[in-house]
Amino acid sequence: MRIGFLYNSQNHQILHSLPLALELSILRPDWRVEILAPSQAHLDYVSRFLPLYPGARVTLRLLRQPLAVQAYRRFRPLPLPPKLWSLLHNRAFLNRFDALVTTEKTSLWMRRFGVTHPKLVNTEHGAGDRDVTFDPRVARFDFNLIPSPKTVRRLLDEGYLRDGQYALAAYAKFDIVRRLDKNRPPLFGNGRPTVLYNPHFSPSLSSWPGVGMKVLDRMAAQDRYNLVFAPHMRLFDPPGPAQLALFSRFQGVPHLRIDLGSDASCDMTYTLGADLYLGDVSSQVYEFLCRPRPCVFLNAHDVVWQGNPNYRFWTLGPVLSASDVSDLPAHLEAAFVQHADWRERQEAAFAANFDLSIPDPGRHNAVLLSDWLTRRC
Repeated sequence: MRIGFLYNSQNHQILHSLPLALELSILRPDWRVEILAPSQAHLDYVSRFLPLYPGARVTLRLLRQPLAVQAYRRFRPLPLPPKLWSLLHNRAFLNRFDALVTTEKTSLWMRRFGVTHPKLVNTEHGAGDRDVTFDPRVARFDFNLIPSPKTVRRLLDEGYLRDGQYALAAYAKFDIVRRLDKNRPPLFGNGRPTVLYNPHFSPSLSSWPGVGMKVLDRMAAQDRYNLVFAPHMRLFDPPGPAQLALFSRFQGVPHLRIDLGSDASCDMTYTLGADLYLGDVSSQVYEFLCRPRPCVFLNAHDVVWQGNPNYRFWTLGPVLSASDVSDLPAHLEAAFVQHADWRERQEAAFAANFDLSIPDPGRHNAVLLSDWLTRRC
């Protein structure tokens, strides 16, 4: 059997299924497991993690790109070729697989492009509370590995899933992060608590357009906390000269780190290393809560959020308005002092989102997929 793991999006999605790919190649050495990506940078990123899984046997394949796309990228570098062009241009190649595993929904366009032979398998790439997590397009996949009990329940309640079309999986990213998390140095060496500011990319939801720079200015001016500014990778994708110039005034500020999309933004370097999470609607808050710690949320759009299930994570820490940013250090201090009031709710929310009783998430998901493919292919 020939199984392809298709990474046709930014790097931040790769770790959500790569442990499954590597463990599947160990579990089923009689199958061909291939990693498919539209750029060499994707494959180089994947190669970094192969030594963490001794015995894994995968083939790395670069998807072809149309000449027009190749020429365009020479003049204007893009981290990711256009998704639909990659799918369309490689449709004959993709149709040779028995199954294609993907972390995102755009790949469903393959069906319209004539890729009808392989089974399509969805693994998701996060487990948050917003509507985007509960996407009706899951019904169009042949099989879904859903890494969250909460998400499964809501998808079933909405009628998007049926028996035999899904399995409750483990959160595979935790598998690979545990293997990395042995000798990570501290984010700063000054002994101060570190705050992670992690705004979302969507302008209608993100705190960045309204108060983001005010947050950075206020944190640059104080001397009690470190700050890592590591937004969702799609907020600056990639940052151009004009965007980089916005942050020039923070160069040389020793207690600030500006990261607009490095690998450290993908592998939980910051969510594991920070002492407080400052954000808005990103599902990364749940990765941060693998160890309960203070959270503060920015309601920059004056959303009436109470009772809205799409903002359930805002019940896990104090929610600030745009005007509160001027006194942000005081609000951060209060969040540290009062964290005991939120801890029980954080633990319950995390337990509803992830099952950490599974010791080897990558292997667990590989068994689920292997069993399903054996029955269906």
